[in-house]
Amino acid sequence: MVNGSVNLLLFLYLSAISVPIAGRVVPLLEPSDKSTPSRSFSSIFDNSKYGILQLNNGLARTPQMGWNSWNFFACNINETVIKETADALVSTGLADLGYVYVNIDDCWSSIKRDSKGQLVPDPNTFPSGIKALADYVHAKGLKLGIYSDAGIFTCQLRPGSLYHENDDAELFASWGVDYLKYDNCYNLDIRPQKRYPPMCDALNATGRTIFYSLCEWGVDDPALWAGKVGNSWRTTDDINDSWASFSSGGIYVHSPFKIFIIWSMNLSIAGSEHMTTIADLNDKWAAYAGPGGWNDPDMLEVGNGGMTLEEYRGHFSIWALMKAPLLIGCDVRNMTAETLEIISNKEVIDINQDSLGIQGRKVHVSGKYGCQQVWAGPLSGHRLVVALWNRCSKAATITVGWEVIGLESTVDVSIRDLWKHEDLSGKAVGSFVSQVAAHDCEMYIFTPGSAFQSAI
Repeated sequence: MVNGSVNLLLFLYLSAISVPIAGRVVPLLEPSDKSTPSRSFSSIFDNSKYGILQLNNGLARTPQMGWNSWNFFACNINETVIKETADALVSTGLADLGYVYVNIDDCWSSIKRDSKGQLVPDPNTFPSGIKALADYVHAKGLKLGIYSDAGIFTCQLRPGSLYHENDDAELFASWGVDYLKYDNCYNLDIRPQKRYPPMCDALNATGRTIFYSLCEWGVDDPALWAGKVGNSWRTTDDINDSWASFSSGGIYVHSPFKIFIIWSMNLSIAGSEHMTTIADLNDKWAAYAGPGGWNDPDMLEVGNGGMTLEEYRGHFSIWALMKAPLLIGCDVRNMTAETLEIISNKEVIDINQDSLGIQGRKVHVSGKYGCQQVWAGPLSGHRLVVALWNRCSKAATITVGWEVIGLESTVDVSIRDLWKHEDLSGKAVGSFVSQVAAHDCEMYIFTPGSAFQSAI
């Protein structure tokens, strides 16, 4: 949760001629590196930054899955909501699919510490206390997460844990907490590299294994340093439940004679970003993620009503491909059948939880403003996941050539459609083409023939 500001909008006039972007391969090196990347398989899906600083506490061998209260409930939470959510995760079968963390976000505590300097659950909304709630969640085979802040206050002005790390970590452990989301508000302008490690040390000192999720908003590029501190790190501002048009950074308003671009360096709801922007921001850090530590582009908005079914399908597909945490953000007690169908797609979840643990990424863009996109990543068993994401306003035919995913042009590939749950007939050689609806995403597993597998 970030305090944002309104940015100055620059209104630019362009001629009515629209200029398509030629198909291009997206560079996968660091943004400052202007060299041309090799198109070998290993360089396309580079993960050389992973493992340099990885925390090894035995957790997060695959990205975390569960539910978080903030996106739907914000501060309107209580112990009944948490219990009913745990019940719903079990009754819907989501828990069996891996959604096991039940994470309480901000507003669970009283506005002041007690006379001994301890955090206190709000007696009006959590009268039974967190320990009793953890016992309830654990009895269902689930895990309980809680929230605090690496500042003097949380974002909603509850007590933060800065300078209280040891006491708070011991308290969380005594309650049976399994997960800590650690936010970044009211941080006294102390660099996060100094504020986040003390809580890591404090959690480790408790003797209880607690997942440590850094919510630093990507301010100081946590992918560069957080691997030795936490199990996941936010790479972006908060997500909001909206699509927008982000392939080239502007919102395009068409008229018969002119195109106006409303351009902003940060055109978003204050303190948050649209879903497509979040995906792009997280993408550049792909080489730093892996088992034990993951890039976190924030929680899922699927089911909260601000996007279409197609947009939510793309949201879930790309988050799974990026090996992002899959933390449901809707009210699972009252979700629609369509929402459940998206977040319970086991074949897509299996991409996210694949044991190889290499983050997929954007590998090719084409069309106007780069809105026809190919995202891909390697999987265990010499397979690849490929997503064709149409961020255009109309249906589009998207082609993936073998060269952009690191395959020789002569390699034959078997293809499985993960949303239709069917194997495509025949084998593809050289390229694959699919018609994708506006704002929708098709997702496939590519299994190259034996000639490719013997060569790698």
